[in-house]
Amino acid sequence: MNVTLYTSPTCGYCHQAKAYLAQKGVKYIERDVSVDRAAADEIMKLTGQMGVPVIVVNGQPIIGFDRGRLDQLLANGGSSGRPRLGLKIADASRIAQKSGAVPVFGALVGQIAPGSSGQKAGLIQGDIITELNMSPINNASDLEKALGSLESGSDVSVVFIRGSDSLRSEIKV
Repeated sequence: MNVTLYTSPTCGYCHQAKAYLAQKGVKYIERDVSVDRAAADEIMKLTGQMGVPVIVVNGQPIIGFDRGRLDQLLANGGSSGRPRLGLKIADASRIAQKSGAVPVFGALVGQIAPGSSGQKAGLIQGDIITELNMSPINNASDLEKALGSLESGSDVSVVFIRGSDSLRSEIKV
């Protein structure tokens, strides 16, 4: 199993994640984004944001120190049993603040994998997902958690903002 932990020295959750992985006996590679520009670029491409910690288990990223999700991936050997939308997402409010715009809460859609559930839902780059199956989505982590509660083959309702319009799409994941 390949585990990479992206950290910075001032991140308290990073220290907790390192201690937790050590306690579990999980070997990992640590990448300090404060001194390793390539590592910072990697997490930006992988998650669409710069926040740490990011823990990658066999290619599956976990944004933040989410013990439940981490335990799930470690128990499954790094494979994700939950449905995926095939999207690269970021916190919409964080991106808005960086650009000086009014903060909007939700998960900002970056890239969309061709043929993915996200593409079938009609999502495009720049859309902001605000609800998944009636669960509010305030950031990228909320979307990951909401997806984690689903099973493959589930019918999913996605509410998203495109420009000034609020749209809804129904898909099977």
